Amino acid sequence: MSAHAQAQNPQPPKKSKRKGALLALTLIFIILAVAYGVWWYLVLRHYQETDDAYVAGNQVQIMSQVAGSVTKVWVDDTDFVKQGDVLVTLDATDAQQAFEKAKTQLASSVRQTRQLIINNKQYQANIEVKRTALSQAQSDLRRRVPLGNANLIGREELQHSRDAVASAQAQLDVAVQQYNANQAMILGTRLEEQPAVQQAATEVRNAWLALQRTRIVSPMTGYVSRRAVQVGAQIGTTSSLMAIVPSTNLWVDANFKETQIAHMRIGQTATVISDIYGDDVKYTGKVVGLDMGTGSAFSLLPAQNATGNWIKVVQRLPVRIELDQQQLEQHPLRIGLSTLVKVDTSNRDGQVLANQQRQNAAYTSDAREIKLDPVNKLINDIIRANEG
Repeated sequence: MSAHAQAQNPQPPKKSKRKGALLALTLIFIILAVAYGVWWYLVLRHYQETDDAYVAGNQVQIMSQVAGSVTKVWVDDTDFVKQGDVLVTLDATDAQQAFEKAKTQLASSVRQTRQLIINNKQYQANIEVKRTALSQAQSDLRRRVPLGNANLIGREELQHSRDAVASAQAQLDVAVQQYNANQAMILGTRLEEQPAVQQAATEVRNAWLALQRTRIVSPMTGYVSRRAVQVGAQIGTTSSLMAIVPSTNLWVDANFKETQIAHMRIGQTATVISDIYGDDVKYTGKVVGLDMGTGSAFSLLPAQNATGNWIKVVQRLPVRIELDQQQLEQHPLRIGLSTLVKVDTSNRDGQVLANQQRQNAAYTSDAREIKLDPVNKLINDIIRANEG
């Protein structure tokens, strides 16, 4: 074969190599597709993901328990406060005056009740006096009746004796009724258990509590937000002063499409990535509940699908994701931050809806509970000092 003929016919080995490379590349793509399909079937199809998820938490609204004028505001936005710290101080002048008045009324009530108890003994003594007078009148009458029958004394004198007995009996009845009326007021109970004394003591406690509540304290540990109270403002019991936002017990409300929640169960694990930290921080979460309604159903103005033209819109259901508290301490979040949530639905042993009642309070605080021991001791001191 001449050189010209060899130049016109390409070398068969080059075609074979190209065809082999294409076959190999196609085979690789097929293997990758099959591997991805297997991976999707075994793993990926069990994961549901949404970026319509936001950090949520408690926002404790601070309100006053008594009305008054603000004299001091101890905190400002972003300040850190502990449970029991004083946030706002009200003018205590009126409360102090009411407290002093209540103490005076208690002392007066104790003395008046003590007078009733003393009167009870006086009425008892008066009964004995009237009973003795009746006995004397009856004795006089018994002596005069034989004399009157023998005409030794006049009929008028005998009638006076009878009238004296009747008068003495009436006076005894009046004394007994006075004693019974006074006894009904005290009923033989102790001084501190008398209704008038107890009512006055209750007024002292109420006035003392109002005085203590002029210092508004924080019920939770957290950060001050949305402070609205100003010095000099006149506030009432419905005025919102500020909010305290705890940095713990945060959760994520993940709004999954209704087509994603068929296999979602309580207790399934979740991975949460926040936009503030990115992929560098991954939070470990857990599904703790699925809401009982979509966002549109609970909106202020729900959609009226039975009116006008209707277009189907895929709804979203809030799913509550509980976050690990240790991770939150290391990487704090803020309410409202955007997150990416991925839930592993492979384990379907959990419940769709919770079927157990909570045994303990979800949240509790005793910061605003005021112990009555100091005022009770004060009440006892006032009673002892005025009982005589």
